[in-house]
Amino acid sequence: MNPTKIARLIPVLLFSLAANPAAADIVRETDREMYPANVSYDANIPVPESFLGHALGRAPVRHHQLVEYLQTVAGLSDRMTVETIGYSHERRPILLLVITSPANHERIDEIRDRHIALTEPSENLGVSDDMPVVTWLNYGVHGAESSGMDAALPTAYYLAAAQGPEVERILDESVILLTAVFNPDGHAKRASWFDSFASQVVVSDPQHIEHDFDGQLFRTNHYGFDLNRQWLLLTQPESRAWGKKWHEWRPNVSVDYHEMGGDKTYYFHPGVTTRTHPLIPDEAEGLMLDTVRESEEFLDSEARLYYHGEGYDNFYIGKGSTYPLVNGAIGILFEASAARGVELDTAHGLRSYRENIRKHFRTSIGSIEGALSQRVELLHFQKRFYDSALDSADDHAVKAYVFDAPNDAARLFHFVELLKSHRIKAYELDRDIEVNGKAFLAGAALIVPLRQPQYRMIRGIFDTITEFEDATFYDVSSWTMPLAFNLHYEALSSRHFRASLVGTEVVPQPAAATAPDTAQYGYAFKWSGYFAPRALNRVLGADLLASVATKPFALHTTRGPVEFQAGSVFVPFDRQQQTPDEIAAVMRVIAAEDGLTVHAVTSGRSPSGIAGLNPGGPSFMPLKEPKVLLVTGRGVDLYDTGAAWHLLDFRMRMPVTMRDRDRLQGIDWSRYTHVIFPGGEYEEYAAAYLDQLRQWVARGGTVIGIRQASPWLRANVLDYVEPTAEDATEIIADVGNVAPVSPLPGQAESPDEAEAAERIDYMDKERSDAVDVIGGAIFSGDLDTTHPLGFGYERRHIALHKNTVEVMPRPENPYATVIAYSEQPLLSGYASTTNREALAGTAALIAERWGEGSVVLFSDDPNFRAIWYGTNKLFLNALFFSTVFEPGPANAAE
Repeated sequence: MNPTKIARLIPVLLFSLAANPAAADIVRETDREMYPANVSYDANIPVPESFLGHALGRAPVRHHQLVEYLQTVAGLSDRMTVETIGYSHERRPILLLVITSPANHERIDEIRDRHIALTEPSENLGVSDDMPVVTWLNYGVHGAESSGMDAALPTAYYLAAAQGPEVERILDESVILLTAVFNPDGHAKRASWFDSFASQVVVSDPQHIEHDFDGQLFRTNHYGFDLNRQWLLLTQPESRAWGKKWHEWRPNVSVDYHEMGGDKTYYFHPGVTTRTHPLIPDEAEGLMLDTVRESEEFLDSEARLYYHGEGYDNFYIGKGSTYPLVNGAIGILFEASAARGVELDTAHGLRSYRENIRKHFRTSIGSIEGALSQRVELLHFQKRFYDSALDSADDHAVKAYVFDAPNDAARLFHFVELLKSHRIKAYELDRDIEVNGKAFLAGAALIVPLRQPQYRMIRGIFDTITEFEDATFYDVSSWTMPLAFNLHYEALSSRHFRASLVGTEVVPQPAAATAPDTAQYGYAFKWSGYFAPRALNRVLGADLLASVATKPFALHTTRGPVEFQAGSVFVPFDRQQQTPDEIAAVMRVIAAEDGLTVHAVTSGRSPSGIAGLNPGGPSFMPLKEPKVLLVTGRGVDLYDTGAAWHLLDFRMRMPVTMRDRDRLQGIDWSRYTHVIFPGGEYEEYAAAYLDQLRQWVARGGTVIGIRQASPWLRANVLDYVEPTAEDATEIIADVGNVAPVSPLPGQAESPDEAEAAERIDYMDKERSDAVDVIGGAIFSGDLDTTHPLGFGYERRHIALHKNTVEVMPRPENPYATVIAYSEQPLLSGYASTTNREALAGTAALIAERWGEGSVVLFSDDPNFRAIWYGTNKLFLNALFFSTVFEPGPANAAE
């Protein structure tokens, strides 16, 4: 028998042995043949099933198997090259296959350069007849969505082994970029679970443990980030790797493979038309429809169910299928109905892992063919997209954005680095300017003109938007980055903008400071720098004594008198167990690695004389190293948990103990100074350890709540009142009393109310239900910068990301509301009038002493998606300064 036929029979034989004995089952039969039958294949290229030793869909493909297979195929085929473009947090490689004809590989650099030139109006290059279309295939961005990764194997096999004129034309007129796998660490967690509960006999019962995994845990990367929200944010190594490579090629079509709920069928773009971001050209929608036609035809040929235009949208530009649409390309999302294991019983019949792999594989080929069928139109669209950018910028009311981050070079660096990753150029401000009462100084501020090829991306990053055609959002409704970074910024209209404002292009460099002088008395550094908390943790971790100033002060230094703000840190020589040389070594590390200017102090005297503060006085509060317990587990939002863990562990290099929320009973609480409860499901959560938690806080611990955890902690700790014997008597007396029958939730209480009750057509339910949801918007807060939790901030105005509707009433203690929402709180994004009015003036951050300890409650996540640099310091202040402030008029635990 022909070796090719033998290779292609292997998956059939393996699947027959592994599958349900009912071999004639028509459902399984339809998915047996993985590869198109009317094509011959190169027998030298191994079929994935023969390489793995099992049928695709019978068991998860381990990451090392995927890597080995793709490297093997690339080594055997002259149609492919393979490159490691980056590594995950757990050091797993992310591969990119470049697939095209051997002739194209000979001139691949020329092809790429000419393709890139279409996106640069200054190159003035037209579309040539022989210019290939570039198609990018994303696999495995969500680790829990198994077929979204495994489909990479049959796709690579087909493109390496398939023979015939159709395949030759694809390779001659296309460059295909196959990335696998986007999220190796999430995939590894999911594969380990499946292998742990794999059965010899397939179990399709949805309640089987194989299907009952923690979707958030497996969906995300090592630190719990949803990588499909990272195309814009680029805070993770995985997204930085693929984002850099995407821009090196700037493909015409970008295809993103996922899984959705098992009760669905098969979805692919276009999405809901009323929920498309206004920066996306209308022409893109038509091209998308034409490009998916091949996939539709394949599914129609097998009478497979599928749908478009419902549920999914293209509003948030940081998703894998939407980001291309504001970068001159077409983005297409594919979602298969998840089997969550090998097979799953659903309302739509039996779903299988293999079925999803097969559909994703065949629509991968369909997407490649669809891109090829629209090759000329896609290339011309890409050129028009960028050529029109300059004209659109000329017509736009805003001509540039000017911004700075006073006294925080690190935060400014990270913002400019983000811009550069999206091919946006920032320049030094060449002269001072005042806009709307705000002064921007040359040498400190930067400017981004809109007249750039990335005009639409600039607007996508800087624009604020509060009016929407459709109030339903699949993801956040706003992501204005200068607000996320808490930048001092303004838009410049033609009235304020002049070309003479634009100086030298900025090349982002990490913040660094010169080594400090040798001190005689001690060292001091300011709290305004982003990495000041990391610096303080280095000091405390080295067992050095340090204190924080609760008021502004001045000191004599080797460079003369220096003024310091409240929150600045002083490290004395007095009473230290380390020598001055050892202390100086720590300070040099802080200057070099944390980018902070460390001042060498020469005296404890104040330059202001008796009116000034001395570092040995009571306005300087001693500090202790935080010992942090971060709560996690089912019922706790992993996104909140991961963002806090990433900030502390990855950015600040602070050790963090993590423990399951349901396993806190009986722990040694004395090991920790702080316990953090991230958001999650708390409404009906009854914890057996609440008495232990309250006792620990009363003895000096600090408990921190984020989002949904805050009202729970407020009720069970901050506002908790110990029941008395009299309370118990009243409760017993009430037993047996029959209360009046209350109406059911939503039921009118009287005929008059029933007559007045609103009616809404059922077809409008989805839109109506979304009206009072805050899916993710940016709100204005008033920050008490004199409070220790506000240290390091120069302005009272602060931008907060919010994605819940819960509000926190202000406490009676007049000093406890560290941040209150503004009376007109909405800055950008969608929030109904009802929600805006409910939020106005309420608390966004509460800090109260409770006994010897403290309770700190965040209404929102200050670490959202690792991009909200502007509020990170609030969270870190809650760790370092949570017992620096004094109790208010009443202390409940006293």
